[in-house]
Amino acid sequence: MVGYSEMREVALWVQTTTAADVRFEYFDQAEPKTRYRTPTQRTEPQVAYAATLIADRVLPGKTYTYELFINNRKVTRPYPLTFQSQPLWQWRTDPPDFTFATGSCAYINEPAFDRPGTPYGSDYEIFQAMYETHPAFMLWLGDNTYLREPDWNTRTGVLHRYTHTRSLPEMQPFLGSVHQYAIWDDHDYGPNDADRSFAYKDLTSEVFRAFWPNPNYDVINEGGITGTFEWGDVQFFLLDDRYFRTPNDRYVGERHMLGKAQIDWLIDALVGSRAPFKFIAVGGQVLNPAPMFETMAIYPEEREELLRRLREVNVPGVIFLTGDRHHTEMSKLERPGTYPLYDLTTSSLTAGVAPPAKDENNYLRDPESLLVEHNFALLSVTGPRTDRMLTIRILDKEGKERWKKEIKASELRP
Repeated sequence: MVGYSEMREVALWVQTTTAADVRFEYFDQAEPKTRYRTPTQRTEPQVAYAATLIADRVLPGKTYTYELFINNRKVTRPYPLTFQSQPLWQWRTDPPDFTFATGSCAYINEPAFDRPGTPYGSDYEIFQAMYETHPAFMLWLGDNTYLREPDWNTRTGVLHRYTHTRSLPEMQPFLGSVHQYAIWDDHDYGPNDADRSFAYKDLTSEVFRAFWPNPNYDVINEGGITGTFEWGDVQFFLLDDRYFRTPNDRYVGERHMLGKAQIDWLIDALVGSRAPFKFIAVGGQVLNPAPMFETMAIYPEEREELLRRLREVNVPGVIFLTGDRHHTEMSKLERPGTYPLYDLTTSSLTAGVAPPAKDENNYLRDPESLLVEHNFALLSVTGPRTDRMLTIRILDKEGKERWKKEIKASELRP
């Protein structure tokens, strides 16, 4: 799998079935005779023989082919293994146009451990459809795997679940040539609706980091997976909605979904960003005003504080990307005196779909954006530096477009 991409290095990930010496070799497709290799690393059982290695001989704006070697033997795959380094465009050209994919809720069946009845996961061919769109990268919005009852209280169980999900054949081409970034939600953090009281949250944090090669984690030094990355002229803010979360049903004392330290960091990071689009990725919905299904509206004081502080700093280009809900929709919050906020919820990839509750009054939802079937999103950022355009497309399991929306960066300015 390919992880984060920067101008001078790229993360490459591998998992073996037993302890082994692994390395990658890679070459610029324009100069195939010059080959580079990563250091050799031994895979270890503590993280189910997963390892992240760094390709640190790359140059900006190149496309590379890479090869995997296990115990000095080349391993072949029936699909391309490629990665790209980000281009050096600053002070030279307009920023690059690019497209990324996003989505949430990937349930992969395992009958021995699933609940009885109709399988909850289906339509795995969606990953082939995603691969065929060839996005620059994928941003997973949580519930990227579903820990089951036998899983979440032991290292053995958590590692098994991650390994089982990551081994899905339909997913392999997509992982092999599309850069991967991720946040989590409750099902890859712990039990259903898990919060800060989950006893094994540091274990699941460790496993998350072993299986998702983001460029950074826990940038607030408080635990969890909070991070950020840039692609071209756009910045992404990866929030953790579980590690600091007050139990949903505890109404005594202060209540948080994100926590003060994380919000403080987010506001500072947004102010420091010059990106025309600033995507805030959160596992659960932020703008939906209905206090149900673990939306941020369950924590009204913190939600209002976040929205208030966003109004105060009034930085341009903020858009929320969320998952969790097993249907797709876009919410829009009009704000007098400044630009509107959008919350694009994209769900579900393969887990069972579900419509909004009959009594759920998300009056901010664009009714034409509601889609209750397996789907993913493609977001394209295009145009010259001074006139960037965001095009959002929602595609079904076969890769057919279901709806589309365009938002200019100029529409998201105070």
